[in-house]
This record gives sequence, structure tokens and C-alpha cells, in this order.
Amino acid sequence: MPDGHELLAGDEPVLRVPARPADINAGGDIFGGWIMSQVDIAGSIPAVALAQGRVVTVAVQRLVFLKPVKVGDLVSLYARVESVGRTSIRVAVEVYVHRRLSPPEFIHVCEAELTYVAIDEQGKPRPVPKSAG
Repeated sequence: MPDGHELLAGDEPVLRVPARPADINAGGDIFGGWIMSQVDIAGSIPAVALAQGRVVTVAVQRLVFLKPVKVGDLVSLYARVESVGRTSIRVAVEVYVHRRLSPPEFIHVCEAELTYVAIDEQGKPRPVPKSAG
């Protein structure tokens, strides 16, 4: 847990994944596109639960890389629903890494805000269930 910073969704990440050598960019850090993909997956988890079904990503309002992710980091993604519209769900995502065991480091590396839309079997927008909002 970072000092002086409260996580979005409490103490448990919605997604946790190791950063692997296959995901590096030319500079030797983890490729930003890989992190973006993990952010989208993490944001969709509470959106799907709230929508009680399929959602699609329609917008990324904000995506900020704060620090690089290194090979071997354990990437933890935290997500919280910020607002619910008739068919849309806005989700905030924060990304932290656990780096090194001794001394352990917990570093805030990225934050984002995304919008998802609930869709039906034909791929058309559908209302988010009332009990969800």
C-alpha cells in the first residue's frame, strides 16, 4: 500500500499480471500499448459486472503514464465505477507495480478513465440495469 495514497477500489486489485520480457519496447521498459491493454481489461471487469452482460469500450478520456514499468514488475490494476448513464459506465483505473522483494517497492505508474457501453446480442446499446446504478 503506498504511503499517503488511497487506492481506488480498496486493497484488492481487479487484475494482477507480471510484466514479461516479451512485452518490452525498444528502450527496455514495458511497452505502453501493453499497459493500455491491461487498463482496458481491468476497467471492463466492474463495467461488465454492473451491466450484467457485455460491454464495449467507447472512449478513453484520460490515460497518463507516470513512471515506467520494468520487466519482472507485478502489475496490479485497481478499478472503480465513477458514474453510470443510461447505457454507459465510466470507470477510473489506477495501475501500481510491486518491484523488488527487498526492500519492497509499491509504485503508482499509470492512471486512466474509460467509458464502456452496455450492448445487447446484436451489438446495439442497451440500458444498464436499474439495480446496477
